[in-house]
Amino acid sequence: MVNGLSNSELKVFLNEKYLEYNQKVFIESDPIQVPHMFSKKEDIEISSFLTATIAWGQRKTIIKNAFKMMELLDNSPHEFVLNSTEKEINKLFIKHRTFNEIDFRYFIKKLKIIYKQYDNIEMIFYNNIKNNNLHNSIHKFRSLFFDFDFPQRTTKHISDPFKGSACKRINMFLRWMIRNDKNGVDFGIWTKISPSLLSCPLDIHSGRVARKLGLLKRKQNDHKAVIELDKFLRNLDPLDPVKYDFSLFGLGVFEGF
Repeated sequence: MVNGLSNSELKVFLNEKYLEYNQKVFIESDPIQVPHMFSKKEDIEISSFLTATIAWGQRKTIIKNAFKMMELLDNSPHEFVLNSTEKEINKLFIKHRTFNEIDFRYFIKKLKIIYKQYDNIEMIFYNNIKNNNLHNSIHKFRSLFFDFDFPQRTTKHISDPFKGSACKRINMFLRWMIRNDKNGVDFGIWTKISPSLLSCPLDIHSGRVARKLGLLKRKQNDHKAVIELDKFLRNLDPLDPVKYDFSLFGLGVFEGF
């Protein structure tokens, strides 16, 4: 029994909310609309990664600045990443809260190295899976991303679960890449990694709703809270636990639950 509801009643309630919010209309007010402008896998991947990286603050501003980043990359992010010169990269200018041109230029330069060495980002995450979750994969990806000659200020833009972070933005990126919900919201273009391994992109909205529903007891939105919430959501749906991100986020943002 949780918050006056049995687990079965809670599952029914959250499933109803998932079906309500996991619709294409959701895209219209969400940053995921930015990668939806592309059809090529690598363009979706890069635009999703960059959009998720700046996904904090007002959603309208996130979307506006993410579209601006795509314009700066000639609306062809993969081609720009592969073929841009150092001079072209050093002309890039963006500012979103604490993410600025120093960070943006480093991200593009590093993505160039990654795509030339590994061809895609999926295998980096896939090859580092441990303990039925993607926490080690995130940690290893971050270590690779900042392996040498990087601006110290830029490291804050990719979080590390092993340093206690909830890693909301990169978990959201992974949800977009891995979940194939058949409803046309998440992309599901990474096919090697099971959605069962995903963690909820825990933020102020989903955390507040999760606590009100009794899914989460920990007060901080940190790595330990993610583990606690993962455990509960995986009991509700072992194959696709992160579908409930739509339920929690929708209840928090659209219903003020």
